[in-house]
Amino acid sequence: MISDEKGLRAAMLATRLAFLAAGFVMACWAPLIPFAKQQVGADEGVFGLLLLCLGLGAIVAMPLTGYLSARTGARAMILLGGFGLVAFLPLVVIAPTVWTLGLALAVFGAALGTIDVAMNIHAAEVETRAARPMMSGFHAMWSVGGILGAGGLTALLSAGLSPLGAALVGSALAGCAMILAAPRLLRQSGGAKPEFVRPRGIVLLLAILAAISFLVEGAVLDWGALLIVDQGLMAATGAGIGYMLFSIAMTIARLTGDWLVAALGRGRIMILGGLVAIAGIALTLVPGMLWPALLGFALIGLGCANLVPVLFSLAAQSRDMPPGLAVAAVTTTGYAGILLGPALIGFAADATSLAMAFGALALLMAAFPLAAQRASRIG
Repeated sequence: MISDEKGLRAAMLATRLAFLAAGFVMACWAPLIPFAKQQVGADEGVFGLLLLCLGLGAIVAMPLTGYLSARTGARAMILLGGFGLVAFLPLVVIAPTVWTLGLALAVFGAALGTIDVAMNIHAAEVETRAARPMMSGFHAMWSVGGILGAGGLTALLSAGLSPLGAALVGSALAGCAMILAAPRLLRQSGGAKPEFVRPRGIVLLLAILAAISFLVEGAVLDWGALLIVDQGLMAATGAGIGYMLFSIAMTIARLTGDWLVAALGRGRIMILGGLVAIAGIALTLVPGMLWPALLGFALIGLGCANLVPVLFSLAAQSRDMPPGLAVAAVTTTGYAGILLGPALIGFAADATSLAMAFGALALLMAAFPLAAQRASRIG
């Protein structure tokens, strides 16, 4: 435990700021997606490939970040990833061609993967030194950032600010958060070396479920605004409200998640979360009606909010793998879902329609109520 209480409070603040900035910039991307797609004239299939560039950049950066963080501490990698997001958010808006947008998204994704891994390593170190649970609160700040990012950018675009101008405002705000965090971050880490470990036993099931949950979250982020526009429910300038409602609902559910898990148990949370998310997905597909779709995005957020925290808790209790390795495997597989999954949505939308691709997510979410008893038995 950190002897200096002031230093502990500073490290806690820095960790919250890192999560806030990362969630904020990632959510800023959501309302800008229709403009980036229009800028390069890409159809759903091509845009799916562009989103794959974002995912591949993150996946490549994750193991390297874990190795470097283990050697030198997470601080440098948090700053590299955070300021990388700040720098490349405006660039993904003004990229003039498919190739330049693909390159910009690959670097943007690498920055996201870097800060994602590094800030979780830092959060675990702060939690260990503080000798009390803190991880849920840190992750809640990502959701708060999502609300502020999606809501703020949507408001700026609706007020008539250009996509580039809105992106620059978002980058400036996130940059301020990173500047405040920098001197307060821990300068060394005493944790074990993080690495990707192939899941086995019950951890494999948990990893698959994590990938599904993250895939749905990534689909709402990358395709939610386009779904609203494609359904003819709202113009592109206001379509980011879907992700904003998703983020608000997820934040509320996460803030009350510990109480709900204690009251209902992990198995019931998985069943109810899966069913609520399925209902939300169905509502987003009601043709020609805006309010059911907006309610649907909120229900998806409520349903998905506590699924991943429950999966992490179960992984830590698994006897099939050491706790740290189990959580690392589930985390990396889950982030692969959120980063690579939306590209698959693009391929499916190009082959059928975006509405049908979203409908397929409901079938995937059915895995939670079906697997809840088996997955939660270890807890």
